[in-house]
Amino acid sequence: MEKKSNIIVGLDIGTTKIVAIVGRKNEQNKIEIMGVGKAESLGIARGMVRNIDQTVTSIEKAVKEASEKSGVKIEYVNVGIAGQHIKSLQHRGVITRVDANKEITQDDVDALIDSMERLAMAPGEEIIEVLPQEYIVDNETGIKNPIGMGGARLEANFHIITGQVAAAGNIEKCVTKSHLHMSELTLEALASSDAVLTPEEREAGVVLIDIGGGTTDVAIFQDDIIRHTAVIPFGGNVITEDIKQGCQIIQAQAEQLKVKFGCAIPTESQENEIVVIPGLKGRQNKEISIRNLSAIIHARMSEILEHVYYEIKNSGFERKLIAGIVITGGGAQLKYLPQLVEYITGMDTRVGYPNEHLAAGNFDLSHPLYATCVGLVMKGFDEHQRNQIIQPEQTTIKAPEVVQHSQQKNKKGIMDRLYSGAVSFFNEDVDAANKKATKSNT
Repeated sequence: MEKKSNIIVGLDIGTTKIVAIVGRKNEQNKIEIMGVGKAESLGIARGMVRNIDQTVTSIEKAVKEASEKSGVKIEYVNVGIAGQHIKSLQHRGVITRVDANKEITQDDVDALIDSMERLAMAPGEEIIEVLPQEYIVDNETGIKNPIGMGGARLEANFHIITGQVAAAGNIEKCVTKSHLHMSELTLEALASSDAVLTPEEREAGVVLIDIGGGTTDVAIFQDDIIRHTAVIPFGGNVITEDIKQGCQIIQAQAEQLKVKFGCAIPTESQENEIVVIPGLKGRQNKEISIRNLSAIIHARMSEILEHVYYEIKNSGFERKLIAGIVITGGGAQLKYLPQLVEYITGMDTRVGYPNEHLAAGNFDLSHPLYATCVGLVMKGFDEHQRNQIIQPEQTTIKAPEVVQHSQQKNKKGIMDRLYSGAVSFFNEDVDAANKKATKSNT
């Protein structure tokens, strides 16, 4: 059997930055990063599109950079969605099978999930994710995988995530105007959880807090089941705005202060530490106390974490989360943040990095801000595996060494089949490349 390969692109359209990551799986089942592109996000506010043209420009810049670094023509992308419009609800679905003696198949499970996709939503809302929690077969509860069992009545408890039709439509419009196709739209908190949580943490019970620029996303897992999700409409940009107002400086200076000198616990800063900010247009320089800066950050971050703690208590699983809390996202780099989270919630806390599932390579993604985009790539591979779609032949990249390597693979030409739903495949005419390489060698 001929060796196959595939390529998936994740596109994280965030409030402060837009990131595109091109990845493929290697023989060790690790994700190999082929290219990364990053651009400042200009048209997004609190996870929602506010300016189509500016967002398109930022997307095109990030995708172009990722394409040039990877040598891959990017056409299909997996996109994340967030924003204060995101809501979640619990629902139970049921189907009755004609023959109770026949084994339950994947088709039966898919039919049950599809029935949830047709639920009536409030005007202006649509279903984004349908997540099975546990199955019930003929009143036997607590079943994680019913396939192979017999029974007449198949039920399941679902965690359903909804969002505004207009918000999702604007994201798709931006992707389309960037000359791309959106394979799948995924809640960013779920993508981040794939990238930074371990199976043991999901089993024991854990809270993921993804602190972005415009929103803070919360996802709670217990017994390897998604139990609760929430989006809090505050993030790192609110802290920057507070610093800007409190210190009477411009936005760019406030952001630099937060990143370089910011601290979540004021008492950890020296009382006599001072930072000098250049004055505007001949005006006098400003002297800013690091402790005062930390006090501003502490006040707003404590407010955000109080909202998070409310969601944890509201989920009903506060006492069942043995693995505590994992924080990730760009805001997770704030000094002493884990200690502040532990103080407010009383739960063990660590910072989640997305490089645990990645193969060693030329791109360093050992930073929490890449968690969502790495997770979107992983979601694409998971979807591909579930669908068991036949893969096109290995991608040819326009690098000479790759073309020579392709000569040994007995390729047959372009295959333009793309599976619908989560994966991007990019292929070139290998035979033509091989002939060209052979002529150049002779």
